[in-house]
Amino acid sequence: MPAPRLPFYVIGHLNPDTDAICSAIGHAALLRETGEPDATAARCGQVPPRTAWVLEKAGIPQPELVEDVRATAGMICRRNVVWAKAGDTFLAAYRSMLANGVRCVPVVDGNNRPTGILRYLDLLELLLPGDGSDMMARMIQVALRKVATTLNAESVGADLPEGSDDEDLIVLVGASSQATVNRRLKAATKEGTIGRYLVMCGDRPVVQHYAIEHGARALLVTGDNGVEPQLREMAKQKGVIILLCSQDTASATTLIRCSRTVGQVMERQFQTVTTGEPVVRLRKSLASLDQDLFPVVDRVSGEMEGVLSKSDLVDPPRTRVALVDHNEYAQAVRGVEDAHVVEVIDHHRLAGDLISREPIRYLNEPVGSTSTLVGRKFLHRDLEPEPGVAMCLCAGIISDTLCLTSPTTTDLDRRMLEWLSGIAGVKPEEFKSEFFAVGSLLASGSVDEVLNADRKEFLDEGVRITIAQIEELGLEAFDDRRKVLEEGLAKLAADERFDIAVLAVTDIAKHHSLVLAAGDERLVRAIPFEAIDDTLFSAHGVVSRKKQIFPAVCQAVRTTR
Repeated sequence: MPAPRLPFYVIGHLNPDTDAICSAIGHAALLRETGEPDATAARCGQVPPRTAWVLEKAGIPQPELVEDVRATAGMICRRNVVWAKAGDTFLAAYRSMLANGVRCVPVVDGNNRPTGILRYLDLLELLLPGDGSDMMARMIQVALRKVATTLNAESVGADLPEGSDDEDLIVLVGASSQATVNRRLKAATKEGTIGRYLVMCGDRPVVQHYAIEHGARALLVTGDNGVEPQLREMAKQKGVIILLCSQDTASATTLIRCSRTVGQVMERQFQTVTTGEPVVRLRKSLASLDQDLFPVVDRVSGEMEGVLSKSDLVDPPRTRVALVDHNEYAQAVRGVEDAHVVEVIDHHRLAGDLISREPIRYLNEPVGSTSTLVGRKFLHRDLEPEPGVAMCLCAGIISDTLCLTSPTTTDLDRRMLEWLSGIAGVKPEEFKSEFFAVGSLLASGSVDEVLNADRKEFLDEGVRITIAQIEELGLEAFDDRRKVLEEGLAKLAADERFDIAVLAVTDIAKHHSLVLAAGDERLVRAIPFEAIDDTLFSAHGVVSRKKQIFPAVCQAVRTTR
C-alpha cells in the first residue's frame, strides 16, 4: 500500500507579520511551479489587519491556519479498510480477510462506528466443537437464515424466521441407527429441549419423520436428497423448518459452524485513537497494548476514518515543512521538532536549536525582508510570479523595510521591489501609504492584539526575551493606552516567564519608536535608549527590531551579567 501523502506546509513564525505570511505565499507558489504540487502556504497565528488588506487587494485567500505540524493518526492511517460487521458469518469474514491478505479487521456497526476487533485466530473458535463429550450432538449459536445462505439451501417446510438473530441450537447428526436417533429425540422431548434441535441426515426418510414428528426446530437434509410431500406438509403444521442442501453431511456440519457470526468471538475490549492524535504520542501510548490494529475515529462523530497497526508507527512519515522568516524552534509552529524541515529561508540572525536528520536547503542573508529572497528565487529560475503573488512579495518588502527606509535595507531589496512592483502593477510609495493607513492597532486594537500581532521570542545568554512591535503613522494615541499596555506586558512576562518583555511602538513617518519594557528591573533599566521614566524609552531613528531593538536588549543583558 503506498505511503499516505502528508501536507507540505510553507509557514512563517508565530504571531506572523506581513513578511512572514507573504513570503510563505510566494515561496509556496514557487515550489508548486518547480515540482512540489503539494506545497501549501500556511500561518500559525492570526492575519494582521494590514496583511489582510494586502491579501484582499491581491485577490489571494488567507493561508490555512496551522497550529501543529506533527503528523496525526488521521494523516497516516490506512483509509481503504477491510472491515466486518458483528452479524457477518465466519465464511463471509474469512473470505474477505483471505482475499485482502489481512489477519485482523475492525468490526463496525451500521453507523460505521467500531464495535470490536476480529483477529484471524478468533475465527477458529467458531469452528471448534462444543464442550460436550458426544461429538454427534453439539451446541451451536447460529441464525437459521444464515445457515440457509451459507449452504445455499432450499427451505421447504415451515417459514424461516424473518430476522437474522442467533439461536442456541443443538446439532444432532442422524448417522446412528434409527432407534438411537429416536431415543435421543424422545429424551430431548422429555427434557423440553426438542425445540432447539437441528437434525441432520441424508436419504433417511424414517429419521426425517422422527425429527418432524417430535417437533425439532429444523431438519437439514444433505446430499441433494429430498423430503416426501407428506413430511413437508407435516413440517409446516408442526412449525419445523426443512432445509435441503447439496453438500454431504460432513461438509454441511462444518459449514453450519461457518454460519456462526463474528460477533460471538470478536474482541469487544479494544483501544481506538482519534484522527487528531499526534503520531509521536501514539508510539509511546500504544506500544505496551496487546492489540495489533487500532481503529482511527473522528473525535466528534465516533465514525471510523481508517486503521493503524503498530508497524505503521515504527518509522511513520512526517509532515514536510519549509520555514520562512525565522530559523529557530522558539518562534516556530508547534510540533516542528517532529516534522521534516526541508528548507529554511530567513534574514535574521542564526540562533536557537534548529536541527535536521538530513541535509536541507538553507538560505539566510542579511537583507531587509524574506520576501526579497523569495523574489530572487523566482528571478534566478527565469520565472515570473503571478501578479497577486508579486503584490504580496512587494508588501513583505515594503512592510519590513518601511519602503526601503529601514537601516536593514540592501541593494537587493531595492532591485527586487522594483522588479516585483512592475509585475504587480503597483507604485511602492502609494502602496506604502495605503498599507500603513490601514487600521491602527494602537488606536483600536485590544491589548492582546497589540502585544501579539507581531511578537517574537528569543534566548540570549540564557535570558528569555520577547519583543513585540507595531508600526503606526504617528504616536498620538500612545499616552491613552500606555497604562493598559504596560499592565498587559507585565502580565505577559510573568505568565510566560520571560526575563524581559518589550513593546516597540514605531512611527514609520518620523522613524522614531517608543519602547515599553517589563520584567527584570535590572534588565529594563539597562536598555540603552533615552529613558523617559522607569519603563518607557524614546528611541529616535530606531525602527528595526532585528538590527536595532534586539541588539539593544542583548546589550542590556550583557551589561547586567
